[in-house]
Amino acid sequence: MDLNGIMAVNLRRTRHGVNMSQEELAHRCGLSTRYIGDIERGKKSASLTVLGLIADALGTDPVELITRKPEQDGDLSG
Repeated sequence: MDLNGIMAVNLRRTRHGVNMSQEELAHRCGLSTRYIGDIERGKKSASLTVLGLIADALGTDPVELITRKPEQDGDLSG
């Protein structure tokens, strides 16, 4: 199971769903925009601490960012 890919898709969808830019999310988490972008592209893994920071900033539960949803099966290439 590719958790980086699952989180990348879920993070992007959730962030877009709350109309937040990568820059704003990074600022709210105290992280760099580049790091957020790398997580969204599946190039970097988020630690549990970072997962929690991101979830809090997005107003969601961390499990929502790492749970594969059936409709994602086509989105997880790479």
